[in-house]
Amino acid sequence: MSSSLPSIVERISALPKTDRDRLVRSLSPEKAIALRYDWQSWARPNQLPPTHRPWSYWLLKAGRGFGKTRTGAETVRQWIKDGRRQINIIVRTVGDIEKVLVRSSGGILKVCPPDERPTWIANKRLFLWPNGATTFVFSAEEPDSLRGPECEGLWADELASWRYGQETWDNAMMGLRLGSNPQAVITTTPRPTKLVRDLIADPNTVLTAGTTYENRANLATQFYSNIIKKYEGTRLGRQELLAEVLDDNPGALFKLSDIDGARVSKLPPLVRIVIAMDPATTSNEDSDEWGIIAAGQDGRDPAHFYLLADESAIYTPDEAAKQATRLYHRLGADRLVGEANNGGDMIEALIRHQDANVSYKKVTASRGKVTRAEPVSALYEQHRVHHHGTFAGLEDQMQNYNPKVDDDSPDRMDAMVWAMTELGEGSSGWAGFVKDEGRKSPETPRSERINVAGGNRDKCECGSVIWQQSPTGQVCFKCRKPRPEI
Repeated sequence: MSSSLPSIVERISALPKTDRDRLVRSLSPEKAIALRYDWQSWARPNQLPPTHRPWSYWLLKAGRGFGKTRTGAETVRQWIKDGRRQINIIVRTVGDIEKVLVRSSGGILKVCPPDERPTWIANKRLFLWPNGATTFVFSAEEPDSLRGPECEGLWADELASWRYGQETWDNAMMGLRLGSNPQAVITTTPRPTKLVRDLIADPNTVLTAGTTYENRANLATQFYSNIIKKYEGTRLGRQELLAEVLDDNPGALFKLSDIDGARVSKLPPLVRIVIAMDPATTSNEDSDEWGIIAAGQDGRDPAHFYLLADESAIYTPDEAAKQATRLYHRLGADRLVGEANNGGDMIEALIRHQDANVSYKKVTASRGKVTRAEPVSALYEQHRVHHHGTFAGLEDQMQNYNPKVDDDSPDRMDAMVWAMTELGEGSSGWAGFVKDEGRKSPETPRSERINVAGGNRDKCECGSVIWQQSPTGQVCFKCRKPRPEI
């Protein structure tokens, strides 16, 4: 599956055992330690910085498990050894700072020998190197934090999955201006975003490719078998394993071009916010994820909709309920909906256990998944659904799901469709085939609860739950009748 050349250590490993043992015995303790930290010996050729021509950006697009983190960390280490004084690192999320850079086997602390190893100062997000050089770490969730910090080298990790990709990259480039040859290494599993395509097309970029299969000898057997079982032979596997930059799937209900065309970095006032849950039936490492999606609606006519959060993951049922309830309160949501086809009454019982006052609604599909998703797909085509940033996991599912080929629709996408259906049902009636089997909690007060743009929970005679401010007072978003006095 790969044409990559093996590393020096991999070639030694392929020798007969007697030859390997003789070679190992010939090493002094000092040389054995030196070999352990000698990246030139361990790296495959496509893990070493390009030398065939000058470059500003080295884009390493590679499959999962290829060794991208180790490559990025070793590049930073070499830059420090070469005399660069200020290096910046950008990771996908705040949680990835410790997980990827500090604790992982390929992170900064683990790849450096003791005499080169920097001190990690967590409260400053700073690696302080023995020679006085500094490396500040940033999260792509916080693009404004990159306004100002200068550097002569940048490592951008998993750029294709950054929440605010273009804004983060633009701010980082403003600071990449120190030294005689400022450079950036980008390590990522590719996605067909505009930012990735622009970098590939940039004449200052050197592109290197790698696959999951190349690093099999260094991967845990369970990880390798799980990732291969999940992706091999699928369209998404071409991206996740082979690192291909995929074009839009002609059979998919959703197109990345539509998502990109309506993506926003700022939110307008929202009149209604909904959390939707699509349950998994099991909770082991091979399980489907619980889909947990938050979406909102503005006050325009016709309405536009906004993807606000994706908290989907493999959870136990109780963990999923806690996560959804936390998200409900964090966003000040108006309703939480859960699919009853798989979860039955279980989801409501779990949510009520967390908070009896959550406004919960059980929904059951009276038509198939494709029929339910088609109106939502039409909204995306009209650019009336806006993603607030990038949601890589959800967007991969959306653009790769082909209802003519795939039997089961994916969890994150299902939760997104339920959220948009609930919002759409309250404003324009296009999703009337969803059967409402829910009820508000009896503990929910009937008193006025107005959001930023004038929405509340009271229900109009026509069934709408959205109210807008007008010169004469609040009126129903759908039929324009005045809001009754309380």
